[in-house]
Amino acid sequence: MAKRSKDWNEGLARDLRDPEFARAFLMSAVEEGIPLQQALAKVIRTMGVTEFAAKVGIASSNIQRAINPHHNPTQATLTRLLKAFRLKLSVAPITRPGRHAA
Repeated sequence: MAKRSKDWNEGLARDLRDPEFARAFLMSAVEEGIPLQQALAKVIRTMGVTEFAAKVGIASSNIQRAINPHHNPTQATLTRLLKAFRLKLSVAPITRPGRHAA
């Protein structure tokens, strides 16, 4: 991610504490190609890992591991983390312009 000014980062951190903003942020980040794990890490760290852990019922150490880019969280873990934002994982076909689906 690009470096941002301190004011910009503080403003984003304040906005990410709002659940609806955090939800929109996660959806937009994934749409723009930012890895889900990286976007979740930004939101969860802003909210506070301990507070988020209490909210979702997962140990903070497991959340830290799930958002660490050197680990691969399971689908079940991602599902539990996303549920806090009223989001879920899904699969959708990739469509190519001008081509018919098989």
